[in-house]
Amino acid sequence: MVAGLRNVDEALAAKVADGLGLRELPAPTAPAREPRHDLPASPALSILGRDQGGRNGQGDFAGRKLGILVTNGADAETLAGLRAAAAEEGVTVEIVAPAVGGVDVSDGTRVRADQQVDGAPSVLYDAVAILASPGGARSLAARPTARDFVTDAVAHCKFIGYTSGAAVLFEAAGLPMDPAGEDEGFISLSEYPAAVFIARCRELRFWDRQFAAAG
Repeated sequence: MVAGLRNVDEALAAKVADGLGLRELPAPTAPAREPRHDLPASPALSILGRDQGGRNGQGDFAGRKLGILVTNGADAETLAGLRAAAAEEGVTVEIVAPAVGGVDVSDGTRVRADQQVDGAPSVLYDAVAILASPGGARSLAARPTARDFVTDAVAHCKFIGYTSGAAVLFEAAGLPMDPAGEDEGFISLSEYPAAVFIARCRELRFWDRQFAAAG
């Protein structure tokens, strides 16, 4: 991979090699054609540059996928609002649950799961939300896959919506119990309407989190 990157960008190849702990750069791979380095940048290939002319000048979240991790006892009204806001935006929603059989939310409704958390890591989604009751969060906190669902979303700079019941899961994942106070990429769905969360997701990634970690 690093050898191939040397045909693309030497600085990028050096950065990747450093991250891998390579002491020396490998020789570039033999290209089928001589690489060109005089081509203009393509906004279509950039997450940062793509869709910047979308709705309200904030980019566009339409056509992307939101993963909602839901537990028994999760607030039914919050889930309904989040689904409605996602549908209005043109976003695909998948319900992720502790078991593929689904969960019973606060109004007694049985919600079918699209995925089980053990087989649906957050890497599959463009943004995620955690709708958990306190008891449901305690159960999730004991599951490595559920903790990874959160920590991977954080590491990948994704926007994360959550309800207050998720605090125990956050603590088990090594985060503050109310992470929004330290990270604006977290949006409390107990305090803000679902439409506010979806609007933030139009930015696609919360890159400030990466910059903060690097600093």
